Amino acid sequence: MIRCLAAVVCGTVMVSAQGQGLLAVANQKEHSVEMVDVATRKIVWTVPVGVNGHELTASPDGKTVYVPIYGNAGVGRAGTDGSTIDVIDVATHKVTTWDLGRSLRPHKPIFGPDGMLYVTGELAEAILVIDPKTGKVVSEVPTGSKESHILAMTKDGKIGYTANVGPGSVSVLDMKAHKTVAVIPVSKTVQRMSISNDEKWAFTSDEIQPRVAVIDTKTNKVARWVDTGAISYVTQPTPDGKYLLCAEATKDGKGLLEVIDLAKWEVVKSYPLAARQNGGFLIHGGKIYLSEPLAGTIQVIDAKTFALEQPIVMTLGVDGLTWAN
Repeated sequence: MIRCLAAVVCGTVMVSAQGQGLLAVANQKEHSVEMVDVATRKIVWTVPVGVNGHELTASPDGKTVYVPIYGNAGVGRAGTDGSTIDVIDVATHKVTTWDLGRSLRPHKPIFGPDGMLYVTGELAEAILVIDPKTGKVVSEVPTGSKESHILAMTKDGKIGYTANVGPGSVSVLDMKAHKTVAVIPVSKTVQRMSISNDEKWAFTSDEIQPRVAVIDTKTNKVARWVDTGAISYVTQPTPDGKYLLCAEATKDGKGLLEVIDLAKWEVVKSYPLAARQNGGFLIHGGKIYLSEPLAGTIQVIDAKTFALEQPIVMTLGVDGLTWAN
């Protein structure tokens, strides 16, 4: 079933002062998506979505934003089990809801090069393959594990990797044959997933020890560990492929941004952050954006120098990021 909601519009600006579109931010606490003009660092309009949208992505043309509605609990915890995806028309601010027909806890959405929308379905232990024209699930790719929370895919869309949080593993998926290739044990608990630009390495964060697992994508085994200054949560390769950004949580309740040199396999730069919980990275227009849910801010980082700039001050709960036109 598809339903429509009228949006709560807090502004009318559709394009940033730089003419580059808007930063779309999922806010778990506010149950909304906030559109931000990064030039002025202001929220220009907001729409309500379901409880709760953690992550989001935009269509390839940036005109539509997709927000899987996960539920009101954290991964592996008791709570409601989401079964919908809210779809926002950026031009009209209107929301249409896709009903996926069953409890799934849908989480991370990614568009593949084939034009399909791939979404983690934790309770199905699978990746949902959704036709964005109809909102229907056309197939599934089994992950072979519970709590497959985050998906990363190769550029050609052939191979996928999921971070399976509670099981502490990474699943390697053949996205075309719709099968699990391997389930790689990593730690007692892991978080998030990223792939190096040359696709030789896949990265996930050990949530027990302060280190990042480096998986060889040819052997599907952990090739090495990189020690970090604190427990890492989310990682992101830089545009030049030379470095890996790690957002971490320190014991004193603060956060830490560290830069790993992928040639030396060691941390080469560190920067203190406002809060110990981090949502996700987005790189766009020479800037790196990092959401901080507990601080209600978006950190803005120069993609070349890694210098922290003036943050975007929002409200508590900011999480997933994408770019919309």
